[in-house]
Amino acid sequence: MAKAKKSEIIQGIEKEFLDVFKQLCYSRSSWQVWADVISAIACSLSNAADRSPKHFEQREIEYAQCIERLGSVEAPAKILGTIVVALEDDPEQDFLGKMYMNLNLGNHWKGQFFTPYSVCKMMSGITLGTADKQIEEQGYISVCDPACGAGATLIAAANTMKNSKYNFQNHVIFVGQDVDRVVAQMCYIQLSLLGCAGYICVGNTLTNPMTGHVLFPQERDGQELWYMPMFQSDVWQFRRIFNSLGDLRG
Repeated sequence: MAKAKKSEIIQGIEKEFLDVFKQLCYSRSSWQVWADVISAIACSLSNAADRSPKHFEQREIEYAQCIERLGSVEAPAKILGTIVVALEDDPEQDFLGKMYMNLNLGNHWKGQFFTPYSVCKMMSGITLGTADKQIEEQGYISVCDPACGAGATLIAAANTMKNSKYNFQNHVIFVGQDVDRVVAQMCYIQLSLLGCAGYICVGNTLTNPMTGHVLFPQERDGQELWYMPMFQSDVWQFRRIFNSLGDLRG
């Protein structure tokens, strides 16, 4: 009975999301509207924590342009609200990926196929079996998905790490990369709202992969980095400082 009630709640949240979204599509394609909504939300989350001039100023402009095309901030705010409620009610899901597919926005020409969340959860359980031991040895671990899509694999990893004796927010860095900017922003939004620490890179993993130390991401030409707010927390700031001091000592 409780399971059926929860299913009704989830369906209600999804319906509310789709109803608000479709209201924005009266004069533009659903793809154009989706790109603007996702970009506006991603920019607002980024600029709340990332004040670097290279990112902040450009994303402020992008946010204003998206809101202008969408007509007002009201509808994007409602959509963000439904995403927050959906992930709070059931964090064990790729909510934006599901909505994306329900709206038939998957781009088959780019070979997009979002791995079902159930498969991602199984994979994370196998992969992270020794996570606690690795954290004991070095203080943290990193989880990377080089073709992250909307983030199902990384979301599953975050939920698996909730069973760890360590707080995943302070001991796990989540890193994703995808060539598609919109789906990469979807991943960034969901992981940020779930309280994960890390960053998402927009760029071609095959021809322009992320390199270097996971604590010190470098934005190369042809890449665009989106830092999750939790990655700016004191815990991760101090960890980067201590790591730098260790390097100086040789």
